[in-house]
Amino acid sequence: MTNPYLDAGARPARPPGHAHSEHAPGRQLPLVAAVAVGGALGAGARYGVERLWPTTGTAFPWPVLAVNAVGCLAMGALMTVLAARFPRQKRLAGALLGTGFLGGFTTFSHYADDVRQLVRGDAYGTAAAYLLLTVAAALAGVVLGVFAARAAVGVPAHQEASGGR
Repeated sequence: MTNPYLDAGARPARPPGHAHSEHAPGRQLPLVAAVAVGGALGAGARYGVERLWPTTGTAFPWPVLAVNAVGCLAMGALMTVLAARFPRQKRLAGALLGTGFLGGFTTFSHYADDVRQLVRGDAYGTAAAYLLLTVAAALAGVVLGVFAARAAVGVPAHQEASGGR
């Protein structure tokens, strides 16, 4: 059986919609390295927050909620600033700081495990409040981050949406 992504010359043929150069072999290594370094630093920062602000049992998991809300706010602001002021650095800086650091800093798995522990401890009300409050705080954080960054760097909404054109 032949590979549909290889042409007759055995060179990788890009699937439809993937014609840009970052999918070329060898172009991903700097991005992968940036995500790995940023992720390690972000996860370490989250671990530090959890060590400084420990919770146990069925106590409300404020540290993880705060980390997720702050991380979402920072992501909204970061991506807005990168797109508006540093478009040439957006790819690598976004990988290092956004996907890497903020991706490692924020945590869906810990959030889900916190909910599991609260339910297991019969703290159903706390679990429901945590579920809803985390989603609301994360969404509000992104929106606030975007609007704050737009105001700080003076980017009208229509300019960012059109890529600065």
